[in-house]
Amino acid sequence: MKHIKKRGSNSQNNLSKNRIGFKKIFKKAQVTIFIILAILIIGGISTYFIVRNNDVSQKIPEEFNQIYSYYLSYIEEETSNALMIMGQQGGYLKSLEFSSGNSYMPFSSHLNFLGTGIPYWYYVSGNGISKEQIPSKERMQQELNEFLQERLSFIDFSEFEEEGYFVELNEPKVDSIINDDFVLINIDQNLNFNFNDLTWNKRKHSEKVDSLFGKFYNFAKKIYLDQKQTMFLENYALDILRLYAPVDGSEISCSPKIWPIRDIKENLTIALENNIPQIKIKGDYYSLKDKEKEYFVQDIGEESNININFVYLRDWPMKLEVWPSEDIFLKAEPIGLQKGLGILGFCYVPYHFVYDFAYPVLIQLNSYKEIFQFPIVVSINKNKPREALNVEGLPDVIPELCEHNLADISVYTYNNNLEPIEASIKFKCFSNICNIGETQLKDNDAILEGKFPQCVNGFILANSEGYEEGKYQISSLDEEEVMIFLDKKYSLNLEVQKDNKKLINDIAIILFTKENNTKTILYPSQSQIELSSGEYEIKTYIYSNSSINLNSGSTQKCIKVSKSGVAGFLGFTEEKCFDIEFPEQIISQVISGGGTQKYYVGESELIGSSKLIVNADDFNIPKTIEQLQSNYNNIEISKLNIKFI
Repeated sequence: MKHIKKRGSNSQNNLSKNRIGFKKIFKKAQVTIFIILAILIIGGISTYFIVRNNDVSQKIPEEFNQIYSYYLSYIEEETSNALMIMGQQGGYLKSLEFSSGNSYMPFSSHLNFLGTGIPYWYYVSGNGISKEQIPSKERMQQELNEFLQERLSFIDFSEFEEEGYFVELNEPKVDSIINDDFVLINIDQNLNFNFNDLTWNKRKHSEKVDSLFGKFYNFAKKIYLDQKQTMFLENYALDILRLYAPVDGSEISCSPKIWPIRDIKENLTIALENNIPQIKIKGDYYSLKDKEKEYFVQDIGEESNININFVYLRDWPMKLEVWPSEDIFLKAEPIGLQKGLGILGFCYVPYHFVYDFAYPVLIQLNSYKEIFQFPIVVSINKNKPREALNVEGLPDVIPELCEHNLADISVYTYNNNLEPIEASIKFKCFSNICNIGETQLKDNDAILEGKFPQCVNGFILANSEGYEEGKYQISSLDEEEVMIFLDKKYSLNLEVQKDNKKLINDIAIILFTKENNTKTILYPSQSQIELSSGEYEIKTYIYSNSSINLNSGSTQKCIKVSKSGVAGFLGFTEEKCFDIEFPEQIISQVISGGGTQKYYVGESELIGSSKLIVNADDFNIPKTIEQLQSNYNNIEISKLNIKFI
């Protein structure tokens, strides 16, 4: 028993020693954890104070608050101006290359809306090819970046410099992000402000600009994609065609039936003017008082709380071809004049005509201050809506044309003084563009000896910094030498006047058009213009603040529809009428001046001038819608006074 006790005592001692060892290890572990926590806490505190100190170093001294606020407000203003232009031009800030239409298909690549060329999101080119021109968000952001980078080069700190401030800044780099309800502008530009003995420097800048541009663009794409899939505008067009033009049917008559094509076109024009504005996208921005108006509501799968208008103007191009036709009229011969039937007094005139019918529609999304609009061509082909496009984005590839350069051509590039200038050379054949190379200075010439694709009526394009693009059309495959002369661009200060007085509170849009290329200036936000010698059409719209109140009202529209049953088969119709409600509207900006002038700008004027003054007539601020319409008409007939100083 004692032996057993002794062994038990040793076991307890060993256990006790083990517990003591474990406690020591546990305590060491606790100490280690506390040390790690202490290090983390100290590191966090250090980081906090480092960041805090950095924040303190970036805090704006009171003396620089005003000048830095001016810098940020300039960014906001120029961003808003750019978004306004992009919204008016279908998402484009830079003008796309212009392609004209022809007698077969009268649609160019741009829709002229109140003097502004808006690129079509969908149109049919002069050679009958369907084309899409939808800007991506990435492209819009890049164009906005480039616009702001250029505009930041013209920021004017002279008012502050007169007060003793000294400003240093380098070339900016801009990165913009378009969101639904704001645009974020991030700028990398080193600013160094000095005032007396104080200095403050900042490099990274951000400005959040409130705008619904992104929301409008995204919803515009949804409307377009639904139109692309369902062709709802073509369906309306087909209904209009069948209601307002003779398509197929019959009339009880023993005499030929004749329809002048001119009258048919006018009837269709009136129908489009009355019906296109009635189209709505399902949402809560309108009210329907008549259930029959649900016909005009299109459900795209998402309801809209944005004001959306569909616009058609009679001055826009229209394609209307009808078969069979007698040149200027349609004719249908009666049936029933054969022997026997005439005695019964029964004869009728059946008809069936086939139409190609196409016209533009401008779709506008707007709020009180902002607008986004894009045009598309609505097309009926042989009495049927055009087939839905299945457009797929393809990777950039080298056109097959550019892989077969066989023609040896020497290209020389000069300015208008016959001085050689180096330029990059491309070759364009239809829609294909091939990079060829560059002209280089050699023996008092700028020359490129290269191989070109074999393409009659293609264009050799020459581009050099500071010059307008030069073109030369290849009319023969035998040409071996080509000389291209480039017009130098000159930068001028721009001043717009109304009745010989510089604009103060008004704004102006000035269009400089030369050989189908248009430069758009928004004045006074943009007060510089680059011009080269040549013939220009200069068109100016001057806008003033106003408050024309268009009262609400209604009108009744009646159309003829076929009767049901046998009567409809025989061509009998009945009249159906519905009311159109016009909501009350307030027009806040109106045309108050402007004009149009063709003017040849000589290089001698550009060399010796630093300023261009465009003086327009004052139409006075309109008080009624009739006066406003008169002012729009005056733009075309009033002349501008152009002066170089």
